[in-house]
Amino acid sequence: MAQHHQKVVLIGDGAVGSSYAFALMHQGLAEELVIVDVDKERTVGDALDLEDASAWTYNKLVKSGDYSDAKDADLVVITAGAPQKPGETRLDLVDKNLKIMQSIITPLMESGFDGIIVVAANPVDILTTAAQRFSGLPKNRVFGSGTSLDTARLRVKLGQKFGVSPESVNAYILGEHGDSEFANFDEATIGGRPLKDWAADQNISDDDLEDILYGTAHKAYEIINRKGATFYGIGTSLARITRAIFRDEKVVLPVGAHLDGQYGLNDIYIGTPAVIGADGVESVIETTLSEAELERFHASAKTLKEVSDGGFAKLEG
Repeated sequence: MAQHHQKVVLIGDGAVGSSYAFALMHQGLAEELVIVDVDKERTVGDALDLEDASAWTYNKLVKSGDYSDAKDADLVVITAGAPQKPGETRLDLVDKNLKIMQSIITPLMESGFDGIIVVAANPVDILTTAAQRFSGLPKNRVFGSGTSLDTARLRVKLGQKFGVSPESVNAYILGEHGDSEFANFDEATIGGRPLKDWAADQNISDDDLEDILYGTAHKAYEIINRKGATFYGIGTSLARITRAIFRDEKVVLPVGAHLDGQYGLNDIYIGTPAVIGADGVESVIETTLSEAELERFHASAKTLKEVSDGGFAKLEG
């Protein structure tokens, strides 16, 4: 019996897209990767470069293509968009990237695509909303990278602080992938023991933890100011999400999922833990939050909603 042919179409071959493609090669994910970008020459060059890696990693078909190649794709990953510049917030990118997203989704859906869309372009929560609205696909099959990168950054910082591996830290960044995000410090654990207990043992105050959160939320700015863009972390986060989908792992990952009553919020894409498998977001986990954390979640959602509504009003006007 022939096995299912797993195919990814990557839209956007900038630093993030090419980092994701490189991660796919090294992790052996997907049998076919098609790269689409307005800069056709770059996609051809990247495909030629990436196929050289297949000799030492995993044999797969990598090629430059166009939107028509998405007709039988299982997964489309969108990284295309205007990049965040030094001094800009992710929310500053709304107007120009909403137009870019519309220009992507129209030919994508005309191809006959009927798979899963994962969005990584910023502001990711708002652009994920746009991708779902423009495509008309079920909300569980359109989701964003959300706070996956932020959570990775948080776990790295906490691991360094407490002298443990990041993978041993069970803590999440929730809310906007941006300045209003927050961490669930009150419920976080390391090795099944409350993070706050670890902190008390090492004389680490709540203010110290807030400093860690600030450093997590603003790490992107530090990287952008020093090298112009962030891409290895998000490229790897996207590969992790891809693995969960293609292997139907049903693993809990922090993504930009659509809320339908969870946390008292409706009709919004925002960062939250969710179960990721072959159907995309198979369920949203409404993780326990303290009263103060829930207030921060609602404040983050309000910020997103206001900017999102304004962006769509301009687009439609």
